[in-house]
Amino acid sequence: MPQTPHLEKHFTAGEAVRDIVIGMSDGLTVPFALAAGLTGAIASSHIVLTAGFAEIAAGSIAMGLGGYLAARSDAEHYASERRREETEIVTVPEVEAQEVQDLFKTYGLTEAESAPVVAALRQRPEAWVDFMMRFELGLEKPVPGRAFKSAFTIALSYIVGGIIPLSAYLVLPDAHHALKVSCAVTLLALLGFGAIKGRFTGTPMLRSGLQTALIGGLAAAAAFGIARMIS
Repeated sequence: MPQTPHLEKHFTAGEAVRDIVIGMSDGLTVPFALAAGLTGAIASSHIVLTAGFAEIAAGSIAMGLGGYLAARSDAEHYASERRREETEIVTVPEVEAQEVQDLFKTYGLTEAESAPVVAALRQRPEAWVDFMMRFELGLEKPVPGRAFKSAFTIALSYIVGGIIPLSAYLVLPDAHHALKVSCAVTLLALLGFGAIKGRFTGTPMLRSGLQTALIGGLAAAAAFGIARMIS
């Protein structure tokens, strides 16, 4: 009797989604909070826009640079640990073989059951090192060019997110009127972005959307209140 093929669907773009989440969530929240805070003290959309776009420029560069440095650090850490493992399987192979045995024990395999696998790995140094990197250290090989891609994705997402709350100030000269429109537009964007984020990360979409909107709304309310008290 023919069987339906088993097709596994796994989401494999986790790093890219993580970068978009980092950039977009900060891009939506920080410029929105800044614009709300300035609106609490002044009534000119021009000044709010000037400060807002300056913040987007500085924020996108800082966030992109942070993403680049984080990805570079991950790659350098992986390379350093791999060199150490390559040295150890040559200088202390028995110790490394015992570590493989111990790893299999955590999965319930006996020494006799894991011995053939250990012996096979010892004949394949490259595969042995790959095994130790993944299962002993929990490190995955970085994707080539990851640092630049991460920096670009985070920076671009920050810019896109930052323009959304400032769009109302582009068309409305009165900052207080623009703030009301910006609040509605940004909260809708936060809800939508949060829901999409939840869809990709496996979190319930409604909960993720409400959580994201709540965080952004609280940040803007705090900035607006502080600016009002100071002014």
